[in-house]
Amino acid sequence: MPLTGTSTRSSLWREEGSTSMRALGYFIGTFAVALILGIGSAWYMIERGSPLTTLRVGPWQSWLSEGNPNADPYTRAHLARSGRLPLTSTVARYFVANTDSRGSTLSSGCEYLIVGAPLNARWWSLAVYDEYGSLIANPSNRYSFNSEETIRRADGGFRINLSRNARPENWLPGGSGADRNLTLVLRVYGARDTDISGIGQIPADRLPKIERVRCG
Repeated sequence: MPLTGTSTRSSLWREEGSTSMRALGYFIGTFAVALILGIGSAWYMIERGSPLTTLRVGPWQSWLSEGNPNADPYTRAHLARSGRLPLTSTVARYFVANTDSRGSTLSSGCEYLIVGAPLNARWWSLAVYDEYGSLIANPSNRYSFNSEETIRRADGGFRINLSRNARPENWLPGGSGADRNLTLVLRVYGARDTDISGIGQIPADRLPKIERVRCG
């Protein structure tokens, strides 16, 4: 004669076990998704910033509180990752570009024309780095141009050629060998226009345009 009570209890245990496993699987899955989303959003905030922490104008990005001892955690994490030790934004502004003005990644395999208008500041410099923030070795030992040495046009504007091969006017070598991604850093010191917080203001139409001329 079958043991009905024992069979029923076994069935209930199996059902409870199955339900518990499903619940555990759901919990693990939900936790994993939340963890991935959390890490992804934190990475984005550190790498790209938000309207509260950064200013984006065309290809240029600037962290509003960099160099400020009271900067938000994302700004501090971004600067720690980049290895830069900037002055406070009331003294200097830093603009970083990893793409050209059309949004394509800057590459040493391409040639670019950087067209800038006069900047209302005491001094500025434009330097090129690889994607890891290192200077790129070149026979000319040329890594940047600044407001004192750049050949200007009649209207005070300037044009800088970023390429592997020498170009007339202002030539900024983009390195040789295998193609690599590039980063441009524009440093502006002593902006003459400031906001109520004393942060230097650079009008959007004054930031240089980065035009890709050719690749290959």
